[in-house]
Amino acid sequence: MPRSVNSVAAKARRKKVLKQAKGQFGRRKNVHTVAKNSVEKGLTYAYRDRRAKKRTFRSLWITRINAGAREYGMSYSVLIGKLAEKNIAINRKTLADLAMNHPEAFKAVLEEAAAK
Repeated sequence: MPRSVNSVAAKARRKKVLKQAKGQFGRRKNVHTVAKNSVEKGLTYAYRDRRAKKRTFRSLWITRINAGAREYGMSYSVLIGKLAEKNIAINRKTLADLAMNHPEAFKAVLEEAAAK
């Protein structure tokens, strides 16, 4: 009885890895063993950085809010504290957008937070 090998599936697996390695430099794009390592590493970075991206954007928003608030003599921490105290539920992404693109609306939010 002849030996049975599933070369169709094996070739498909290798082809899938090489397709994912498309655009890489040198042997990474055309040697299966090297491409496999490179693709696995790339997928690991992609998974990690999808989470890191959220942290990076939050940090950017906080920086923008702080810069906008300091124009009116208030720090970021004081602003967030006063917003929480007044039960003004507005997220950092929206606040940062207001600070950057709609300074008059941002000023209104600041005044509302600072009102006694």
